[in-house]
Amino acid sequence: MFLNIGRSRDNEVVIHETLVYNEKENEKRVCIQYNLRKDIRMIKIVEYRGHIRNWEALCGTLGIDPSLSREEREEKILIKAYETWGYDMASHMHGMFAFALWDAEEQKLFCLRDHFGTKPFYYYETADGRLLYGTTIRRIMKQPGFVKELNEEMLQLYLSLTYVAGENTFFRGVKKLLPGHYLIWKEGVLRIERYWTPEFHPDNSKSLEDWADEIHTTIQKIMPEVKASDETAESFLSGGVDSSYVLAMSDVQMTDSCGYEEARFDESGLAAQTAEILGRQNSRCLITPEEYFEIVPYVMYNMEQPLGDASAIAFAIACKATAEHTKLCYSGEGADEFFGGYNMYRNAERYGEQLKNFYVGNTNIMKEDEKKRILKRYDPDVLPIELVRKIYEETEGLDPLTKMSDVDIQIWLEGDIYLNVDKMSTAAGLEIRMPLTDRRIFDIASRMPAKYKVNEEQNKVAFRTAAAKVLPEEIAFRKKLGFIVPIRIWMADDRYNQDVREKFHSDIAEKFFHVDEINAIFDEYVGGNSDNWRKIWTVYTFLVWYEEYFVKR
Repeated sequence: MFLNIGRSRDNEVVIHETLVYNEKENEKRVCIQYNLRKDIRMIKIVEYRGHIRNWEALCGTLGIDPSLSREEREEKILIKAYETWGYDMASHMHGMFAFALWDAEEQKLFCLRDHFGTKPFYYYETADGRLLYGTTIRRIMKQPGFVKELNEEMLQLYLSLTYVAGENTFFRGVKKLLPGHYLIWKEGVLRIERYWTPEFHPDNSKSLEDWADEIHTTIQKIMPEVKASDETAESFLSGGVDSSYVLAMSDVQMTDSCGYEEARFDESGLAAQTAEILGRQNSRCLITPEEYFEIVPYVMYNMEQPLGDASAIAFAIACKATAEHTKLCYSGEGADEFFGGYNMYRNAERYGEQLKNFYVGNTNIMKEDEKKRILKRYDPDVLPIELVRKIYEETEGLDPLTKMSDVDIQIWLEGDIYLNVDKMSTAAGLEIRMPLTDRRIFDIASRMPAKYKVNEEQNKVAFRTAAAKVLPEEIAFRKKLGFIVPIRIWMADDRYNQDVREKFHSDIAEKFFHVDEINAIFDEYVGGNSDNWRKIWTVYTFLVWYEEYFVKR
């Protein structure tokens, strides 16, 4: 086995390697080299993306010089943590990380992805028994032995979910290492283990104020860890409580927002007001429909898999604009899923035991009869509900809200939200850190009874109560709008939808869909049924992605 290690010095630590398995004789020869050369450690980090949040504490525990550069100290932390705690190392770490290390003494590859899956990790077994892996799919695609094939059954799931859920991907044989899992590759044998599972143990002994106090004091503890003293950050800011709370608890002076000319979709005015109230500056990026549609191929290429979340396009534009004046930015992901932030969560009790028969996460836009009608190849055994069966088994006996939240934490966050944040920020050369995505924050949510998360009038009740300690009530308890985009208007406009129309009549569309059926949905949408926009957008993003990866390249 030969290791060719290089380091890129950008805003995130990224250590690449070339891993080639040879005949047994060659492997033995390399082992001798390791033993002879004292300057080469027996453990090497061969792939790493992320930010270790509690690095100062870990440096003290593991005897590492904290004055080292970020790249050096995080590499040393991973090696020493592996030497000290072995496969249990992630239970001592907070932050965002995915990595691979080579243990030369054991002749073993060890790969791990963080608890929530904020950073991606993929692997692929070749026909001749080698393992290809990396934090991007394109990296795997470039390695000898990779065969590019479409995994078409994912399209059927994608048309319901609008994102890629579970361990499989749109590339046949390429799999995701799921959140809270590690991988071991030794002597040609692959082993996957789960080291962390979200668990929920409601504690009814505390009051609303008790929970709000615990949230607030925990965020106070976490915020100093999110960046080092010599780093300067900005913060994405919408009109919502999550990003406003992060801002209020930080020392950030500049905020970044995006908006539209269509007033009913534009939250940037609320963001500017919030920034002014908190004594911070605000930079506004105005997104036009022309810019929005023009960047779709860029987004689908850099996403590496199709994503039908319309906000991802706006987020990509925001990342590019923000990267012009900073390399580090905060964002508020995580709180909605942990603390009951979505309006639909207020229907949880009404759904009751029926949840396990239909709830597959935050989005479910096409039913099976519609997919059967529009797809040229439909498999009745490929059903979205099968992706979440085990999650419902894990939450058996718990309340309906907890079941919904757990599905979204394990499926939606990883497949949509964190994928979008990672891929679009990386493409723009921007590093994003999410203070509210933290195991210590989740620990509070996992013990909090449902009544302090949602009630008939409000969502995220305890979280908003905590935020009100540093925010005016009109901001802390502002109705959730979400990251909305005027796509439902723009896509019906012939000035902007020409590429959508062309794709729906293309040879690519003919390959997968009954073209008359998808165009009937499109015509109905243009004719006034705006509810169809998500279906149109999901089909369109798949077609754009397929063209990027299977036609152009």
